[in-house]
Amino acid sequence: MRRDRLIPIIVATGLFMENTDGTVIATSLPVIAADLHQDPLALKLALTSYVVSLAIFIPISGWMADRYGARTVFRAALGVFMAGSLACAAVGSLGGFVAARFFQGMGGAMMVPVGRLVLLRSVPRSEIVGAMAWLTMPALVGPVIGPPLGGFITTYLDWRWIFFINLPIGLLGIVLATIFIENVREPARPPLDIVGFLLSGFGLALFMLGLSTSGRHLVPLEGSVAAAVAGVALIAAYIWHARHTAAPLVDLSLLAIPTFRDGLVGGLLFRVGVGAIPFLLPLMLQVGFGLNALQSGLLTFASAAGAMIMKGMARRILRAAGFRTVLTWNALVASAFIATNGFFTPATPVWLILGLLLVGGCFRSLEFTSLNTIVYADVPTSRMSAATSLVSVAQQLSLGTGIALGAFVLEAVSRARLETDLTAGDFGPAFVTVALVSAASSVFFRRLDPDAGAEMAGRALIKARPAADSV
Repeated sequence: MRRDRLIPIIVATGLFMENTDGTVIATSLPVIAADLHQDPLALKLALTSYVVSLAIFIPISGWMADRYGARTVFRAALGVFMAGSLACAAVGSLGGFVAARFFQGMGGAMMVPVGRLVLLRSVPRSEIVGAMAWLTMPALVGPVIGPPLGGFITTYLDWRWIFFINLPIGLLGIVLATIFIENVREPARPPLDIVGFLLSGFGLALFMLGLSTSGRHLVPLEGSVAAAVAGVALIAAYIWHARHTAAPLVDLSLLAIPTFRDGLVGGLLFRVGVGAIPFLLPLMLQVGFGLNALQSGLLTFASAAGAMIMKGMARRILRAAGFRTVLTWNALVASAFIATNGFFTPATPVWLILGLLLVGGCFRSLEFTSLNTIVYADVPTSRMSAATSLVSVAQQLSLGTGIALGAFVLEAVSRARLETDLTAGDFGPAFVTVALVSAASSVFFRRLDPDAGAEMAGRALIKARPAADSV
């Protein structure tokens, strides 16, 4: 098999494992909550604790790969993720589950961005769009099989068995990485920015903890607000620190690159809505509509199936229309499909739900393929490590924000009814709210240059070349 296809498939074992794990857990959350004697909304902490861990450790993933070699760190990350999976299967309380997911996130923090770094350093720039498609194709199988598989295990066996799925996948990834991936390092490596690590790590962690604990779970509202404010203060301190440090942990100077800046900020907004779906949709189907975990999983997998369909067409669409046009208009269409989820009712025909989820998954997949490529279009190869770290932090921050925002709106609506139990009607405002945030991303995508990413898309330049070039 060609190298530009083999490397993405090996790296995709990490994405496959993480995506399968995430969709399986999302499908099983109501059952896990009942077994742990918790309110289903409290299980948002199990999802956001993973994101908190990512926020802390992703910024050092690039430095670790440069210092110890991308293959070494990638294999170690797979091992930590598997160990975290075993810990999740052994827990007996909400606190234990949150802690186990945090440990699992330490592996995920290194696994995905380092895997992407391996790909970006191993594949020619002109082949990156195709390589990204090969990377995400196997990774998308996880979300397709995850909901039905998780639903089946949760309904007919025991939810703890869902975490054993990761073990054979992780072992396969370690073996393939050992055989086929070179231990690429960056010879010119700055020292680790310890102060920056502490400021950014604790800042992002406190901010996400403040968002995820808002409501009636674990800590009072005052504690959540204090954590979020402290997090913002530390993040502001990091920004000052980064401007006065020669080699900051998270290189914010990359934001001076227009395609990187607009793609990053637009992607952060778009992923807020997408991040809320795995939390809101299974909860609505099971708690709101009364379906069991298997029935829920057999519906929610349709989004991932739509994403797989689109992956084969993404490059041709980008070649024909260009990144700016696709990202701008597709963001609006994809956001509309997110909002559509909020209008489902227990009486909505199954075929209609499946169809809308399938088509919505197609549009979200096109947006992700475009986003995951355009941010790197003008980034020098020597700065790819820093770029992947910053992109990964922004992605996880937005996904966690989506979960927290969706849960916050759900709680606000139920409180407005003077009730604590969720009903099917509570989910509409939550889906519409996160969809509006996603739609706002089109403002930043519109700012992209018409020729942004033209080389990666394999299309001719729109703007005329300067006269000096034609002489």
